[in-house]
Amino acid sequence: QVQLVESGGGLVQAGGSLRLSCAASGIMSSRNVMGWYRQAPGKQRELVATSLSDGTTNYADSVKDRFTISRDNAKTSVYLQMNSLKPEDTAVYYCNVQFVILARYNYWGQGTQVTVSS
Repeated sequence: QVQLVESGGGLVQAGGSLRLSCAASGIMSSRNVMGWYRQAPGKQRELVATSLSDGTTNYADSVKDRFTISRDNAKTSVYLQMNSLKPEDTAVYYCNVQFVILARYNYWGQGTQVTVSS
């Protein structure tokens, strides 16, 4: 079992910045994908950014050039630096990790609220 603990959400004015953190604990493969997803009220959960353990990153078009995903050297923590925030970035942000050890595993954090006021 893997536990994901997120922190860093909050209320910020448009144009401001926030940094989300997610720490994973438990048994997991060092070859994994960690990422951030978000879900706004009345909308489906959507991908924000992912980071593979080999360093490859992927971003949703809506956050490119504003958000940066990064990981620690141990590959057990992932961060999301969010700059130039917009009201439409308001959502619950979820940390996610996926890996394969004989079977495919997919874990989610509890979510952290990000609210951007106009």
